[in-house]
Amino acid sequence: MNQEATTAATADSRGATNANPIIVGLDIGTTKIAAIAGRKNEYGKLEILGFGRASSNNSVQHGQVLNIEQAVKAVKEAMENCRQSNSSLNIREVYVGIAGHHIKSLQTRGDLVRQSSEEEIARNEVDQLISDQRKTYIPAGDQIIDVIPQEFTVDNHQNIKDPIGYNGVKIGANFHIITGDKFAIRNITRAVNRSALNIKDIVLQPLASADAVMCEHDLEAGVAILDIGGGTSDLAVFSEGILKHTAVIPFGGENITNDIKTGLGVLRSQAEAMKVQFGSALAQETKANAIITIPGIRGMAPKQVSVKTLAQIIQARMSEIFDFVIYHLKQVGMDSRTLNGGIILTGGGSQLKHLIQMTEFQTGLSARIGYPNEHLANGYIDELTKPMYSTCIGLILKGYSDFERNRKDFVAGNDEFVAVPTDFTRPLTTEEILQEEVMRNVPAHKMKGRKSIWDKVRDGLYDIFRDVDETEIK
Repeated sequence: MNQEATTAATADSRGATNANPIIVGLDIGTTKIAAIAGRKNEYGKLEILGFGRASSNNSVQHGQVLNIEQAVKAVKEAMENCRQSNSSLNIREVYVGIAGHHIKSLQTRGDLVRQSSEEEIARNEVDQLISDQRKTYIPAGDQIIDVIPQEFTVDNHQNIKDPIGYNGVKIGANFHIITGDKFAIRNITRAVNRSALNIKDIVLQPLASADAVMCEHDLEAGVAILDIGGGTSDLAVFSEGILKHTAVIPFGGENITNDIKTGLGVLRSQAEAMKVQFGSALAQETKANAIITIPGIRGMAPKQVSVKTLAQIIQARMSEIFDFVIYHLKQVGMDSRTLNGGIILTGGGSQLKHLIQMTEFQTGLSARIGYPNEHLANGYIDELTKPMYSTCIGLILKGYSDFERNRKDFVAGNDEFVAVPTDFTRPLTTEEILQEEVMRNVPAHKMKGRKSIWDKVRDGLYDIFRDVDETEIK
């Protein structure tokens, strides 16, 4: 078969029907609201079926929805753009990311004395142990978002990743509990529900981003994921296959833009354009004599700005963000010996020039940019694999983790008739064609056995927001 024929056959296979549902990730960020619809193909890779985005219209600040009316307009616009990209889509439910200053985390310890110690530990006993942690005292006004088990113990046996099948008198575990402000959670729920959508689940954004950009080797080696968004920078730290720490750093791309606006005396739109086109995280890497000319306002003379001065402003703010990262890593005893995978940078702010060099210089850890193409099928346009869409892709993967482990009910509807839009694809390269030929020969049972990061780190978790009204989250 020649390359053209193989490419055509591969394109046809993308539109083939399968039993997997369509899952939609909705990322409500400080600068943008993005919606991506995806479905896994027969190789376990995501096909992008719909994509839309819109400006947040200043409705979100530092990751929190403040103006619900404007947020509803922005969500509706993003969803409408997503539907227009594929008229066959019928979107009713979404997975939504959450971040913001209100997010906190704490470590707890729980134990359960077994009633029938002669039998092997069963799933319901692990579920009961996890459920008991939802009774942990938290400050008034906060709500438990997630209870994530770390390492288990059975009697005197330590560091057990999955205790099911073990035998003993007492089972215990260390837990990472994530909490958030009830009003912030309620605002997100109202904004989505008033956009004629149901929330399938609400997921912590750094964990969603981590699932999109990490592989199993990263999880084993130990890695820190830094998602640099518009209003916040979200940190998730993994070591020995376990989620060790999460944190929300109260600075992001918007802070850099505002610093440029104030420091150089320019309009906000001009500051954003300069950051994107000429910005650098390291002033020493820029040319000393490079000048940017900015048009004057209402007939005023043009303004000239040094590229080095621009980089110095950006570097100062990025340095502050990495001071927080270093602080959090020290708090949990993580360094280059425990994080062999280094730092993975993702999110819209990760696209700054020379950011990798700055990260390595300031933290002493190796660094790379995390693109959400680890789980995407071959042949998709570069726009869909940008770091700014890591959270959206990760939300879809979280949905598939729920689907494959029967954690939630999914309605198929007419999903099987939705094909991949040609606007989202490009011709496959020879290497990608060969990869798909190899995947065709992988037995189906091996494909089904592949686990996502969610399955490995969050095995057997209860649905989040158990105490939220069932009419709001279904």
